[in-house]
Amino acid sequence: MRDKVSAKTHRSTRNQDLARLILSLNRMLRGWANYFRYGVSKATFAAIDAHTWARLMRWIRRKYAGKARMGMPEFRRRFCDVGWRVAHQGVAFTGTSTVSVKRYRYRGGSIATPWAPTPATASGG
Repeated sequence: MRDKVSAKTHRSTRNQDLARLILSLNRMLRGWANYFRYGVSKATFAAIDAHTWARLMRWIRRKYAGKARMGMPEFRRRFCDVGWRVAHQGVAFTGTSTVSVKRYRYRGGSIATPWAPTPATASGG
């Protein structure tokens, strides 16, 4: 997943709109996280979000740099809405944080096995 994020935020992709890039990253990460949400994956989700945020931040700073590189205070003022959440034109970066991690519940003996005989139903005869 890190390679896919890096490919989407490569320097050759700076010609696209920031809102479209954020939307594309959100969709890709949400789909990936929905597939892997049943395992022990919260730490992995946090690592992917941190990597994606850093790549997105560097992509924005290089795309919108003027005569000098954009500093972090200016980056936060222009491209962050709540805290350090990146947002542009109403589209905010959510990453994998919107997906809740669920564990498989223990079902114990309620799982039917194909080898166990089924109980005979009472017939009225």
